[in-house]
Amino acid sequence: MLRIKRSSSDKMAARKNIVRKENKFLRAVKISFILGVAFVLAAGVSFNLYLSSLPPINNLDGFKPNIVTKFYSHDGEIIKTFTAYTYSKVDIKNVPQDFINALIATEDKNFYNHNGYDIYGLARSTVQNLMARKVVQGASTITQQLARILFLSNEKTFDRKLKELVIAARIEKTISKEQILEMYMNNVYLGSGAYGVEGAAEIYFNKKLKDLTLPELALIAGLPQAPSVYSPYNNLDLAVQRRNQVLLRMYKMKYITKEQYEKAIDAKVKLSSMPRFYTTNKAPYFCDLVMAELEKLGFDDTDISQGGYKIVTTLDAKAQKAANEAIIKNMNAYGLRGKNQQAAVFSFSPIDGRILDYAGGKDYTQSQFDRVQAVRPIGSAFKPFVYAAAIEKGISPNDLIDDSPVTLGDWSPHNYGNKYRGKIPVHKALMYSSNVCAARMIKEVGIRSVIQLARVLGITTPLEYDYTIALGSNGTKLYEITRAYGAFANGGYVVQPYAIESVETSRGKVVYRAPSVKASHQLSYNTAAIMTAMLKNVIKGGTGAAANIGKPAAGKTGTTDDYKDASFIGYTPNIVTGVWVGNDDNTTNSKAIQGGTVPALIWRDIMKVATAPYKNMEFDYPVVELINKNAPAEDKPKEEEVKPQENSQETPQSEAKPEEQKASPAATPADVLKNFKQSQAEKENKPQPVQTQAPAPQPQPQPNKAPVPVPMAIPESLH
Repeated sequence: MLRIKRSSSDKMAARKNIVRKENKFLRAVKISFILGVAFVLAAGVSFNLYLSSLPPINNLDGFKPNIVTKFYSHDGEIIKTFTAYTYSKVDIKNVPQDFINALIATEDKNFYNHNGYDIYGLARSTVQNLMARKVVQGASTITQQLARILFLSNEKTFDRKLKELVIAARIEKTISKEQILEMYMNNVYLGSGAYGVEGAAEIYFNKKLKDLTLPELALIAGLPQAPSVYSPYNNLDLAVQRRNQVLLRMYKMKYITKEQYEKAIDAKVKLSSMPRFYTTNKAPYFCDLVMAELEKLGFDDTDISQGGYKIVTTLDAKAQKAANEAIIKNMNAYGLRGKNQQAAVFSFSPIDGRILDYAGGKDYTQSQFDRVQAVRPIGSAFKPFVYAAAIEKGISPNDLIDDSPVTLGDWSPHNYGNKYRGKIPVHKALMYSSNVCAARMIKEVGIRSVIQLARVLGITTPLEYDYTIALGSNGTKLYEITRAYGAFANGGYVVQPYAIESVETSRGKVVYRAPSVKASHQLSYNTAAIMTAMLKNVIKGGTGAAANIGKPAAGKTGTTDDYKDASFIGYTPNIVTGVWVGNDDNTTNSKAIQGGTVPALIWRDIMKVATAPYKNMEFDYPVVELINKNAPAEDKPKEEEVKPQENSQETPQSEAKPEEQKASPAATPADVLKNFKQSQAEKENKPQPVQTQAPAPQPQPQPNKAPVPVPMAIPESLH
């Protein structure tokens, strides 16, 4: 019994000791928590007292922000300036109350109850951001936003936030709430070149602010958070969603009735025509690309437009001007003047990836849709990837392939006009753009091999596991296929194009500089050399003769069924350029445009300017001997004609003799169109006779020029 009692007493003592220690620990935690809260409150009170003691800002009424952010081309020309293209100061008395309510409901619901900073809002956003482990809610008041617009940058740092709070407190001590609202509404950037709400009303609706409807006012009130994201010109659906969020907040804060809310959210957006300022932008589609790239680097719209930056881009101003002019000149020459009839151009350097010119359409004021990034069928311009896969597997360009009807499963492709040449060299099959040869080739090398090669060269759009992809039946982006052709130009390297060289602050500090070229070796040097030799023949005497610029160049035409899409992708040692022409609604083009006509002529006009600094530079590849063995007598191809049928069709461009080919670079759009119409008329009136002529002369062997690989003109880091 004594032992049991002693044991029980020991347990009780241990339990009391544990409880005593726990109580001490809890007491220490409570004291620490109370002291911490007290410290935070003391710091908050002290900071609040400090802010309250700040002096006002002198001459604030006459302050004007310095808005001078500029985009420069690589060669030093200003291509865009962020200035107030549309800026009209509005008096607070002339601002509709609905707009003031919408702005307060959206940006700062406690505007009339704080001294420039919202302590409760700051605490609430801090908690939510900590819980989400990222920034999901801001806490800047309208006064803080005005402080940032007038005096600060948009860098996301703690130091800037403190300065913002200090300046906001001083602003509140300097001017009234109404004056703060007026100054904010007159200086905030609202996208599409509009600074201030009056300018936004003019740009988006071609009205005075006082004449806008409730849903129109709500749309503008929703723009400050992300002007280009919510701009109705950039994304109408997002703009409407944002407008409806503003209307919902107005309804919840009882600024509008339920009936007004329901009527406003159903209202259609009736925008004015595109603002005049876009006509002063020398490369609008490219500048949109630059903006997107800047956003990926961490800059936002307001920061870019009001930060006073000098942004140096990769653009070649002369080449861009040539692209803008070539699109309009050649499309007008063919009667392609409709809004639905469009073109796109993309050029970059296969050496370092610099984007040299970029046009997503023929008229930005009519359509801001970027067709360089659109997915469209590419037609025969896809065939080089089939032949490249074959060469990678050991097939020679001089091997013979049967240019005769073939059936693969339930698919029976056929050449234009049912014209077949029997056994011809592989390089001739590509030059003639033979459909049956491309079909035989993909069967030989395998669909998977072709898809894999397209993927490693940068084509990401879906490709069906089907033989028909050999004729370009799948859609792809002009951006991606042009980038992929770059591997043929530079020894097999895939280079990532980029648009921004550097970003410099107004004080001259470089805050961003483009890193070294991003490239990966995906194609053998031998394959790149052979493909270039084959594609040079497409321009010399094949379907791309209209693209001849009188200097070494290679390329391929592409035309889809019923003339819906036409393209030309080509390159020199220094520049790769892709051109697409077609209808936005994917309808048949009544003008029967093929890759060897308008796209080739646009390409020619651009490349004559873009390649001028490089003179007649030849590709740094060893000599590739292309033999015309077993070639038919009618080696010289006819003008490209594409008859509407089940698969993309192309026949070579010219039937002229070698000495007559020299005239092709000087051919005008009218000449090419005239020749095409004549050939169409001849087709309709009489059968096409088989024309014969002597075979092309055999190339002489060059024993003194051994095919030793020569390093490409690429950075040392890529060798």
